[in-house]
Amino acid sequence: MLRDLFSKKKKYATIPSEQAKMDIPEGLMTKCPKCKTIMYTKELKKNLYVCDSCGFHHRITAYDRINSLVEEGTFIEYDSDMVSKDPLSFPSYLEKTKADREKTGLNEAVVTGQGQMANMTIVIAVMDSRFRMGSMGSVVGEKITRAIEKAIEIHAPFILFSASGGARMQEGVLSLMQMAKTSAALKKLSNEGGLYISVMTHPTTGGVSASFASLGDYNFAEPGALIGFAGRRIIEQTIRQELPEDFQTAEFLLKHGQLDKVISRLEMKQTLTSVLDIHRDIYS
Repeated sequence: MLRDLFSKKKKYATIPSEQAKMDIPEGLMTKCPKCKTIMYTKELKKNLYVCDSCGFHHRITAYDRINSLVEEGTFIEYDSDMVSKDPLSFPSYLEKTKADREKTGLNEAVVTGQGQMANMTIVIAVMDSRFRMGSMGSVVGEKITRAIEKAIEIHAPFILFSASGGARMQEGVLSLMQMAKTSAALKKLSNEGGLYISVMTHPTTGGVSASFASLGDYNFAEPGALIGFAGRRIIEQTIRQELPEDFQTAEFLLKHGQLDKVISRLEMKQTLTSVLDIHRDIYS
């Protein structure tokens, strides 16, 4: 009896049956890529997709971000029917954009419109990296330009959240032209005395970081966001030096004076409201 009590019993790992796997709804749980904490996706969404354990900022859809900022029922979308053409007859380009439309429910990589924030009408543009990695083609540039022009027309502040891999290669030089077009529109907004708040999220790179994303009256970013023009490896090969570990992060840019503030998504609405309040007199 004593021998049975202290004997080592074999332990066997159990593998869930296929039926058990099917009983667990897909997307029920989400694992944080930074701290590996597993949490309910619904709870993560309530926390604006910010990990409650380590503060990691998961990617968020354009509409979820807009809903977290703009007063409920006040958002009016602009140019939602605009879709990309294929000016260069690039192989499989139209098939890929069609697949992205079906997957994301978006017609393009940016959502623009107007709504109420801090009892003010604001014009907002939010990029969504799920659509062609948020790359900037002709439609993205046109929608952002039209949103800026609308902000001038209705005399409203302009807020833009960028998330992009840069210019869209499938549209060649036409995508590069959007850098100049959006920058020229922002110059016009500045000449009219308008306010532009730029918020860079993960990632903001390439031609987007080199144009409208970096031209804000206030340049903000979310924690840990990758922000830069060229890739790390290319820069290291060019300058023949090893770059710091935190190079091209929001925190690195803040330390070197390229950002005004790094803001948690949980504090974003409060911060933007405070900035709008400072400039309320010019919109009254």
